[in-house]
Amino acid sequence: MAAAAAAISRSAVLCRSRLRESISPFPAGGRRRRQPHRLLAARPLHTALESSPPPPLSNVVDILRERGLVESITGEDELRAACAAGSVGVYCGFDPTAESLHLGNLLGLVVLAWFRRCGHRPVALVGGATARVGDPSGKSLERPELDPAAIARNSAAISATISRVLGGAVDLVDNYDWWCDMTLLDFLRRVGRYARVGAMIGKESVKKRLSSEEGLSFTEFSYQLLQGYDFLHLFKAHGVSVQVGGSDQWGNITAGTELIRKVAKPAAAHGLTFPLLLKSDGSKFGKSESGAVWLSPEKLSPYKLYQHLFAVPDADVVRFLKMLTFVPMAEIEAVERAMAGEGEGYEANAAQRRLAEEVTRMVHGEEGVREAERVTAALRPGAAAELDAAAMEAVAEGLPVCELSAEAVVGAPLAEVAVAAGLMASKSAARRVLRQGGMYLNNARVESEERVVGPADVVDGKMLLISAGKKNKMVVRISSSSS
Repeated sequence: MAAAAAAISRSAVLCRSRLRESISPFPAGGRRRRQPHRLLAARPLHTALESSPPPPLSNVVDILRERGLVESITGEDELRAACAAGSVGVYCGFDPTAESLHLGNLLGLVVLAWFRRCGHRPVALVGGATARVGDPSGKSLERPELDPAAIARNSAAISATISRVLGGAVDLVDNYDWWCDMTLLDFLRRVGRYARVGAMIGKESVKKRLSSEEGLSFTEFSYQLLQGYDFLHLFKAHGVSVQVGGSDQWGNITAGTELIRKVAKPAAAHGLTFPLLLKSDGSKFGKSESGAVWLSPEKLSPYKLYQHLFAVPDADVVRFLKMLTFVPMAEIEAVERAMAGEGEGYEANAAQRRLAEEVTRMVHGEEGVREAERVTAALRPGAAAELDAAAMEAVAEGLPVCELSAEAVVGAPLAEVAVAAGLMASKSAARRVLRQGGMYLNNARVESEERVVGPADVVDGKMLLISAGKKNKMVVRISSSSS
């Protein structure tokens, strides 16, 4: 026992290509490299959002309005008529400025999926070109420049996420395919001649940046023209007549509809924006205390995504069920009535659980839901489910983590280990919690104040979980060698 205590005192606790090098207006050697445009094949990894019989409101505009997914439309009656007349092409763009899409981006995929369910043709555009410029919309500073290798990695990663979520229900394109060979003179002739500087300066995102101390670079100022030409290219090459995006994209989207009106007159193009994903207090739901809520399992585990969704306040959960899921409106309205005390009794957090299940399934499939639910159940103090290494690794993302040597843990009193890990302030406080029955080791209640940590308590020889009460937890990693 004394040796173990000495080891604790000595331990150091450690608490927590495709893309070319540039978009040059003048290619090397003065010769333009012509490449055929390609549609990137979407892998049918997950089909939760693929086409299914449309709900009673079969016009997609009505469905999106009913579910709170419409902020602005360039011409609502005209778009509704176009959707009623036949299948339309619709696209949403995603710049690969990070290794993963985040929860806010999921709204764009959901909107594309609703169009698909109503018989239309969705296209997801990966901005391999525009990521090199940077969209000033909603930004107070210019984006850091990304190198071509980073853009290539990011493009591949977010394309995989789009394919995983939408399966074979969407075509993937990369705008670098048509920008890589365009010269500056081509750009001025095809796009610049139709642009009016007064209208460009009048865009809200531009006005905000121009009035800021940082100002706005010409590079960022030109972004709206690049996105406008993307829309024109897809309109002419693939029959895409609708662009959708978040409300901060309104200026960029209307730049495209105006360019199409001038170049391809009298053809009509439409723009639709959806609200940003905000909580009732005005904060972004796609953010957490630790940063963005990522959709990639490499950046955020299914368990952590599930927990973020499960923690939604009652004031927001019904709205998010409408916006982020495909749960029928009749079911959502029944939940809303039950939460208000009407009809049959409402089980606390039932709406949050449904939201967490639906979104986690959409992003990570059935296996992701099972993993999240298994870890959630196993982490409940006193739960019968046993913790394994995978569950421990999943929860380590969101809990304090300390590292101790094996000598400081195995054979030592639990009270001393809890203090060494930083979970408890003193041995006397730890023993008091033990006497009161509030200490848990790997979620099993500890009955004895003299409990000693044994080799079998270290999960897979790597870590253990100590809890003081239901919320005060610490993951202890066992270092490979003593300090």
